[in-house]
Order: sequence, then structure tokens, then C-alpha cells
Amino acid sequence: MTRKAPRRTAERIAETTLALFNRFGEPNVSTTQISAELNISPGNLYYHYPSKDELVNALFDRYENALSVLLPASGDVRDVEDAWFFLHTLLELIWQYRFLYRDLNHLLSRNRRLETHFPAILRRKKQALGTLVDHLTAGSGVAPADERARDALAANLVVLLTWWLSYEYVLNPRQALEPQNAEGALLRGAWHGLGLLVPYLDPEPRAHLQALLAAYDVTTT
Repeated sequence: MTRKAPRRTAERIAETTLALFNRFGEPNVSTTQISAELNISPGNLYYHYPSKDELVNALFDRYENALSVLLPASGDVRDVEDAWFFLHTLLELIWQYRFLYRDLNHLLSRNRRLETHFPAILRRKKQALGTLVDHLTAGSGVAPADERARDALAANLVVLLTWWLSYEYVLNPRQALEPQNAEGALLRGAWHGLGLLVPYLDPEPRAHLQALLAAYDVTTT
């Protein structure tokens, strides 16, 4: 029984840190603030996480593991509704760990683990989104002309989805990343992502996709 308490405390610390990082940005949150939010001593926090970088790494590991579970689902995409669900789910995961993207340049400049692992995440996203493109445009008369065009489309999707929340934040830095604005931001990101695929679909799935996009009253930004 005595061995379970440290794990519960470590979990509480990680969850509280994630909430604070997401709300205020990682550079603006100190370990002193985290321990005060939890009503624990700084020494107790350091027992579980000896530095703030250890907290960042622990949260990044969670994100990386969740992404590893999600990305293979791109192979199950068969139609535009599957694609919508996949892109929206990917954006939901990015939102859950949005501090990583909000402060990405800062984190990459000083955290060796993120510096070495984040490029691999982008490559895996590109591979998964390339699979999505392949499945969605299979048999289409207007599919990407060759492997280079297909890779360019997948890369464009990665760029859009990876930095969509940063775009929202720049437009509205005081409110864009607040929890109450999550659904609108995610819908807009998925909407624009699917919009990149419209030219590569045959008339019937293109009409289906356009109807799907129109069904969501998305105020574009």
C-alpha cells in the first residue's frame, strides 16, 4: 500500500502541470507555482520530478504515446467522414497538449529530448496523413499526379494541423486557447485540413465532403 501513494502524487503533479502549462504557457509557470497550486512543498515536487524539464519530458512522453496509438488509424480511412473524424481526433490530441505547440520554438531550443524526438513526430504524422490521402483518393481521376505531389499534400496537411492552434493564438492571444474556445478551433482546423483534399476527389466524394463541411457552421479565420 505504501508504494501506491508516490504514483498518485506524481499523477496529480503531472495533471496539474499540464493544466497550468496549457493555460499560461510553459515559460510562464514555475515549479513554485505548481507546488503552490497543489498545496505541496517544492521538495515533494522535486522528489517526483527533479526539474521542470522532467515534467515537460513526462508530459511529452504521454503525448507521444497517445499519438502512437492514434496515427495508425489513418489506415482505416475509407471515406470523407472517416477523414473528418481522424483529423478532428488528431486536433483534439494536439489541443490536450497544446502547450507543446504554443511554446514549441522555446522548448526545442532548450530541451534535448524534444529537439531529438519532435522531428520524428512530424515524420510520423506525414506518413499517416499520406496514408489518409492514398485511401481517400484511391481510384480518383484527379488524385495527386505522382509521389512528389502526394508527399507535398501530406506535408501541407502536417503543417496546417501542427501549427493551426498557433495560428488561432496569434489571431486572439487572450482567448484562443481557453477551454471554452476548443470546439470552434478544432472544427476550423479540421475544416481547413479537409479543404486541402477537395481538389483531389472525384465528383461524388467531393460533393459529399462539401456537404459535410457546409453542415458545420464554421466561422473561418
